[in-house]
Amino acid sequence: MKAILFLCLLCLFAAVPLAQPAWQANLDSKVHFYQTTDFGVILAGTERSLYALDGQTGERIWRRSTGRIEETAVTPVPDTDIILFTKDEGSKSRLEAVDLLSGSRIWQSEKVKGDVMQLAVDPANDLIAVVLVKTPRGNSGEDFKRKPIIHVLQLSTGEELWKREFDGSIEMMPARFGENLGEIAYTLDNYRPPLILDGRLFLFYEGATSYDARTGKEKEREKFKMNENGLALTEADPVFDDNHVYISGRGKIRAVNRKTGQVDWTADDLGVCAEMAVIGRTLFVRTGGQFTRLKDGEISAKGPFGVSAIDTKNGKTLWRYKGADKGLTNFVFADANTILIADKDDLITIDAREGKRIGKFEHEIEKAQFVLLNESGQAVVGGRDEIAAFSIDSKKGNRSELPALAGGSMRYFSKSQAGSLRSDEIWRVKHKAPDRGAFRVIAGIALRATALYFRYGGLATSAIGFARTGLNLAGTVNSFRWSGLRSRFGSFDLTTLASNSARNYVTRRIYAYGSIARTPNLLNRINGLQIVVPSGADIRGRVIGNVIGRATPSRGDVQESILDRLDPVRQAERLSNYLLRRKRLAELRGNYMYFYTDLPKPFDRKGLIGVNVHTGRDSRFILASDPDARFVTDESVNLLYSADGNRLQAFDILNR
Repeated sequence: MKAILFLCLLCLFAAVPLAQPAWQANLDSKVHFYQTTDFGVILAGTERSLYALDGQTGERIWRRSTGRIEETAVTPVPDTDIILFTKDEGSKSRLEAVDLLSGSRIWQSEKVKGDVMQLAVDPANDLIAVVLVKTPRGNSGEDFKRKPIIHVLQLSTGEELWKREFDGSIEMMPARFGENLGEIAYTLDNYRPPLILDGRLFLFYEGATSYDARTGKEKEREKFKMNENGLALTEADPVFDDNHVYISGRGKIRAVNRKTGQVDWTADDLGVCAEMAVIGRTLFVRTGGQFTRLKDGEISAKGPFGVSAIDTKNGKTLWRYKGADKGLTNFVFADANTILIADKDDLITIDAREGKRIGKFEHEIEKAQFVLLNESGQAVVGGRDEIAAFSIDSKKGNRSELPALAGGSMRYFSKSQAGSLRSDEIWRVKHKAPDRGAFRVIAGIALRATALYFRYGGLATSAIGFARTGLNLAGTVNSFRWSGLRSRFGSFDLTTLASNSARNYVTRRIYAYGSIARTPNLLNRINGLQIVVPSGADIRGRVIGNVIGRATPSRGDVQESILDRLDPVRQAERLSNYLLRRKRLAELRGNYMYFYTDLPKPFDRKGLIGVNVHTGRDSRFILASDPDARFVTDESVNLLYSADGNRLQAFDILNR
């Protein structure tokens, strides 16, 4: 017996050395930023260079000598193998489309000045709209404003179709929050990114404006302030159905006709419309909530708080629910007829047909910030250091036996105890952030850890998540959008991330312009992915020219490209591997809520615990005691990335 016990202890303590990095890449100078991509490639910028590293092994894929660049200089183009790279050289600037997998330049434009803040891309029509800001850098904590410029280009060649300069300067958001940061990058993450739909480009900066996407002719404009009281993303992301695009602003909802571009109706006097969802013929609107303050990154609540239902045919308000208290979270749908919301005290269920409250009970989550629906149909309410799951079955007390879970801070319930507990609670987990070190740094890391869940789409947040965001039209809408919200998610409040999480999905379609397009044997190799090479007729039958022939890639600026050292067979194998990672990411769903905390024995150090949102179990451990503020995970390869000086490191995610 003693021998068995000794072996068990030996196995436990054997895990401790795994705190060493799974891999470490030593770069040429201090790492200023890094970001993961949908192909499992990490982009890292230093004082001297831009690197592309294999996320699984740390192997250097390519390097470009760039000098010091900020994180806003590198922008991925969604659902393509392209990244945009901007370089400011004083009186000269340039924008390049770069093949992510080889580093080669596909095209270059010297007409575009500034860093790309946000973009919308319509590959089927060979269009990309980029919103740029010149010198988006300033001291942390200052009131920072700049005048953006919109450029619409041909995606295949970079040829400019038209541009517009905004009328005035608008308030921008810091790329990160903290104390004594000095000069930092500023972003437009506090605004909704552009949208290309039905040949129209919609912008949401100085109100709502639409243009003909190809000619730049202005269609509709209504000016109003987009951010209320210095808060980020107080207006909802637009949603759409077959007939209309629904846009919020200044307490109103506008239904823009998708055929004519005209406003068919307006719903007034709703308040701050923070979230919208279209279910059938009804538009549901969450008013009020919790938002990130641009000045310091803290959370601020703004009302009035409630949920409204609007008839999409005429804009008539069908009902309004005003029974929520300060601190309203996002909403989710248990089914087409049941809405779930949480406020600072209660979890509330609402009848979506009539707006009447079905039930309400205390969740006892301190400063609740989100609600989601797990695969068991349970409502999970959470904040920065605690989550709890509740039954929303109308037949209370008739559910199956409560799970018996042990360990950590998990409450475990036996069958005999069930009668003495509140019948709605299934499980509860709490992991407090470490109390050592600088409070602001610890709080920022703890927030980013919890926010990791929402980075992967979090489609479990709603049983009908696709219907509520317009993603049911993904087969007919070929426009994709990018905002820094995907990479700088740790700067936002959890309510905002939860209300946007279902939009962060990755499709199974790839528009290939670089190395993938020039390797024909790859096109039928990866089952489950649709690889489109826009080199003839597009998917609507219009000829957009021989894209590959017009845009011959240049490797003149690339150093140490690994593809140059591989024979064609091994090149194809390497590219296939990246496509497989892209396929896995398209299939990935968020299952783990991470908490930065003091790990239990035998680890006895700071690190991350991943709680399974479906079971409440502490299922994962990451032995990264002091990750930097930008750390991120790649769930497809089970690694966490963090920078330390000139080193980029990867740590294993350990499964329990």
